[in-house]
Amino acid sequence: QFQLVESGGGLVHPGGSLRLSCAASGYTLDHHAIGWFRQAPGKEREGVSCISSSNTQYADSVKGRFTISRDNAKTTVSLQMNSLKPEDTGLYYCAAVDFRLCGLWQTGYDYWGQGTQVTVSP
Repeated sequence: QFQLVESGGGLVHPGGSLRLSCAASGYTLDHHAIGWFRQAPGKEREGVSCISSSNTQYADSVKGRFTISRDNAKTTVSLQMNSLKPEDTGLYYCAAVDFRLCGLWQTGYDYWGQGTQVTVSP
């Protein structure tokens, strides 16, 4: 069964960095578009970044601070998060769809991980 597993969350001070990873158990991700989404307490889930064979996208709120990448073996997609702010706090999910394009809309993704918590606090 295709399952996504996120890792790398934690507690960090403002200005700090974290690197999130998304892996599919027993599968490579080379045919999939992968998206990162987050949900803060009391807020709706929002798209953060995505990567596919054809494109990458970033939400305006993270441009210049976050970088999405795929490892050479196509087994993991990472989200490097720098200059973190308290408003980056939330539960971060990765999602996948077998498609050559990615977007930051949630409805286009078929598979979701359980999420990893990111907390940015002084």
